Parts: sequence; structure tokens; C-alpha cells
Amino acid sequence: MAVTLFFEALRDALQEEMRRDPAVFVLGEDVGHYGGSYKATKNLFEEFGEWRVLDTPICENAFTGLAVGAAMTGLRPVIEGMNMGFLLLAFNQIANNGGMLRYTSGGQFKVPMVIRGPGGVGRQLGAEHSQRLEGYFNNVPGLKIVHTSTVHNAKGLLKSAIRDDNPVLFFEHVLLYNLKEDLPEEEYLLPLDKADVVRSGQDITVLTYGRMRHHCLQAVKALVESDYDPEIIDLISLKPLDLATIGESVKKTHRVLIVEEDMKFGGVGAEIVASIDEHFFDYLDAPVTRLAAKDVPVPYNGRMEATVIPQPEDIVRAVEDMLMRV
Repeated sequence: MAVTLFFEALRDALQEEMRRDPAVFVLGEDVGHYGGSYKATKNLFEEFGEWRVLDTPICENAFTGLAVGAAMTGLRPVIEGMNMGFLLLAFNQIANNGGMLRYTSGGQFKVPMVIRGPGGVGRQLGAEHSQRLEGYFNNVPGLKIVHTSTVHNAKGLLKSAIRDDNPVLFFEHVLLYNLKEDLPEEEYLLPLDKADVVRSGQDITVLTYGRMRHHCLQAVKALVESDYDPEIIDLISLKPLDLATIGESVKKTHRVLIVEEDMKFGGVGAEIVASIDEHFFDYLDAPVTRLAAKDVPVPYNGRMEATVIPQPEDIVRAVEDMLMRV
């Protein structure tokens, strides 16, 4: 086992896959000489050179279109978005080209492309740098969407995403890059379509992803002291949803709380509620409850910023309110 930081796990995954497969290359702003804004591509330029670690202009639609075309020819590009919010400038290339070409070409082309980078509400990054794009892209056919939350799953999921023959949106939270964890020395891969049961429990199912996994685990400490027994599930895969794991939990607890950093209106949580109602409604003893970000641009002010997204104490209060209605 080796103690590894979150950003190091991402870099190691990229390095291992680039050594394994010469078709893999990285492109984005400052990924080369500078080593990436959060050092996820540190030292890759020295090993692989400028043709496999491409520093691009500040022109997201151009280099994303380049990556789609490269993927169609058999390469496996990995785009780093300096900030995932900037990829709204490449929405057309991701949605109309990346997501659809395999279908609109009648299967003649594959688009094995990964789009990864930092997102989420950081610490006073302002509205345009605090975007959560999972809800934006959830409606695009042909995309897979995963959201990392730990050092271990960051490495295993990125390796699997690079090997996948479909375009994968790979979300990382900007405040998780300095997490530490012991990782195995041997190679491992993780499935892109499986949730992680973080804590087994009997009273209520808490569905979450990304940084909110850690908020939920903080809330669990207080809940357990009050004799509550929540089950915590990190969804990881946002598209497709792991309905089998979700369903098993709902059948056991009969109550569901969804905790997400995305906006409530039209967010990932809304799709989860609809899926649970469609497949597992008869097992529910109470309506599904959602904790999500307020429908406002994220303020720069630190105290105001904290009020926009769910905090551990909000999760504790929501669980208590649901279970006291039993």
C-alpha cells in the first residue's frame, strides 16, 4: 500500500494508461509544461512529449472538437478542463458530436473520449467557477457520467473511463484534490456503472455523490449518537444509475434522502426521484426528500456560499425530520 493524494491518483492513472496504450493522449490548457492547474498531469510532458501531452489555446470548443475527431480515428483523448464550467463553451462538441456520432453514423464510429477536471463549489471561487454540470449533461444521449469522491475510486474509475469506447464525463470536486488514502500497489479498475454502499444501515437510505459523500459521513457521526442507523450510498455513476443497488436499499429501509451539490430544480436528484417512483414506489413509506443547492448563482462571500449547498447539520436535520414522522 502507498499513501497517495487524490491528484496523484489521477496522474498515476493517466501515466499507467498512456504507457499501456500509445493511442491515449492528454490535451487541455496548461496540461503540459505547467503540469495542470491541480497537478494531475505533472511530469507527463517530460515522459511523453508534446504530441501526447498537448497544451491547447484557451478555446474549449476547438480542442474538444479536435478530441472528438481524434477519437473517431482510433485515438483515446483525455481532455482536462481547467475548470469544468468552461466546458459549457464546448457544449455543442460534447453533446451534438461526442454523444451522438456513434448513433448518427450507424455505429461506423466510436468516440472513446474522457472529459475530466475540477468542478463543484470550492472556497470563494465565484459563480462562474462553481458550476456543477452533471444536470446540464444528464439529458444528452450517448454520454456516461461518473463523479469521483475518493482517492481509490478516482484512480480505478479514470483507468476504466479511458478504456471505455464511449465518451465519459469524469467529474472531480475541486476541494478533494488533497485527500489522502492508501492505494494498492497492484493495478485495479472499477466499474463505471456501480454505486458504492459506504455504510450499511436499516433506517433510511441516503443517496449522494462527490464531495457530499464526505458531508454525509460527517452527519452519520451525529446520527449514530442519536441511535439512528442510516445507509449511505455513493452513487458514483450518475448516468446510468445503478438502480439495482438503489432498489435493494429502498426495499430494506423504505425511506430515501438524496443529498447533492447540484441545483435542486432539474438536477440529478430529480431523475433519481423519478426512477425510484417508477421502479420502487410500492416499497416507500414516505415521499423521497431532496437536499440540494439553492437555485441561485453561488455567491463569492464565504458565509453566503456556505448557505447555498447542503451542510452536515442540514443532513442530520433532514434525516431526523423524516424518521420522527414514522
